[in-house]
Parts: sequence; C-alpha cells; structure tokens
Amino acid sequence: MIGTKFRYIGALAVSLAVAAMLATPAEARRGGSFGSRGSRTAVAPPPTKTAPQETAPVQRSMTDKPTPAPQAAANARPAASSPNKFGGLAKGLIGGLVAGGLIGMLLGNGFGALSGSGILMALLQIALIGGLVWFALRLFRRPPALATAGGPSIPPLSASPFMGGFQGGSSAPAQPAYAAPAISREVPITTSDQQRFEHLLTEVQDAFSREDYARLRECTTPEVMSYLAEELSQNATKGQRNEVSATELLDAEVAEAWSEDGTDYATIAMRYQSIDVMRDRQSGALVSGDPDRPTVTTELWTFTRDNRNAWRLSAIQEA
Repeated sequence: MIGTKFRYIGALAVSLAVAAMLATPAEARRGGSFGSRGSRTAVAPPPTKTAPQETAPVQRSMTDKPTPAPQAAANARPAASSPNKFGGLAKGLIGGLVAGGLIGMLLGNGFGALSGSGILMALLQIALIGGLVWFALRLFRRPPALATAGGPSIPPLSASPFMGGFQGGSSAPAQPAYAAPAISREVPITTSDQQRFEHLLTEVQDAFSREDYARLRECTTPEVMSYLAEELSQNATKGQRNEVSATELLDAEVAEAWSEDGTDYATIAMRYQSIDVMRDRQSGALVSGDPDRPTVTTELWTFTRDNRNAWRLSAIQEA
C-alpha cells in the first residue's frame, strides 16, 4: 500500500515537472557558448571592464582541446626532491671517506701510530679527508643551471584603445588551462577593425532575424554558421521565429587579440541592446520577449581573419 502511494506521488511529480517545462516560455535570444578561438578555445578569455566576471571557455566547439599544460606544482615536485637525492649521495660519500680513512689509519699502522711520525700521517689523512668533504659539499650543493626554452618569448597581450563605442585597456591575461600548441603574437586593432566588429554585430543579428542563410555565411565561419543554422532549424520545428531588431552597441573592449599559424583572432567584450522577441511563425503572436523594451546583453565575440577572408565571427561566449 505504501509502495503504491509512493508510485502515485512520483508520477505526479514527473507530470508537474513536464507541465512546468511546457509552460515556460522559450527564451527569445540566442544563447549558449559555441565556436572556435583557435588554440585558445579551451582557455577562458581575460576579464575586462565591459565583462568583469570570469567567462567560461567555449563549451561547444569543433576544435580539439590542446594537451593539458603541466601545473607548476607538479613541475616543482621533482625539483624539490633533487637536493635530497644529491644530499643522500653526498652523505654516503663523506661517510665512506671518513670511515675508510680512519679504518685505514688504524689498521695500517695500529694504535701505535698515534706516536711519532704516525701522528703526522694521521693529521695529513684528516686534512685530506676534510678537503674531500669540502669539495663534495660544494659539488653537490651547486644549483643546477636552468634550461631555457627555445623560440622567441611572447610578451603579454594588451588591448589597443578603441574609439566610439569601444573602450581600451584590459586586465592581465588569464592563466591558460591548456598549453597553446601554436606560437602567437599580439595583433594591433585599428579603427577599421573596430568598425568591422560593430558592423558584424548588427549584420549577424539582422541576418539571424531574417533567417538569411546566405548573409550569415558571409559574416561567420562555417563552424559558427552550422550552430546558427541548427538553432534556426530548431525554431522552425517549434513553429517559431526569433526576431531581433534595433541592435545598438553600448560598450566594447578588446579582451585579447593575437595571431597564430597565419590567422588573426580578436576577442571583444560587447555590451549591446536590442529588441529580441520570439513569435509564432503562422500567426505572428508574441511567444516571449517585450517588443517595446530593449534588452541589454553582454557577450564575448571572437572574430578571425586570414589571407583569404576578412574579419568574420568565429565564436560567441555568454559573459
């Protein structure tokens, strides 16, 4: 009887949970973290004034994660154990010298050697042993030379000042959780780059709202395009359309900009406002969102370019 009641209660709880999910309105804005930041895809971008909170690395990506970088503590353990090994060897050598010298003195000349010329020989042996002990201590206590890694040193990245809606300056780069396989260098961000980023922000939003696949392909990388097309397909399956309009950039700041393997990357913290609503595809009825009140969104957009393509959207991360 008690088991039957528990089964009824469990079934009722599941039913309520399903009903709550069905009753929850669909989120109007595009969400999630997806795309590629090159070798830094699995590394959290540094915080900025526009996005001061630490942002998680990209969650959905087709880029393989680099090999985990060894931690400093793991590297320090063998170094800390090295002096103990040398210390043990030095102690054994010194002990052998002392024991061998004294035993040789006693067995070679006997206890009678402590008189006459035997005393002089004993002093000479003690001086010799003392010199060997001093030499062994200097030999084994000498700090090992540090090996320098090959290749040029990489200076810390700094953001170029932005004009207009962009702000300059960023905090120190975050410590990478993974070792970047490619050597990177800092990339300066020009005024034309800033204008391109702001233009891409509005173009991607408008093309997504119009479900303009051709324009999205021009503004994004194939990987980002695949994720946006997947979301548009899901909206169509639900019989809904995500309409985004009146996009306006409020603040922006360079988090980091670098180049690797002939490809430039720039991660920009953007705070913008837009009218973001979800409507029924057939009737146009409002499903979620407020058509009269803009919503403010803060995201990190990563752009990429190479010799064949201008700046395109490469990744989006929620801040």
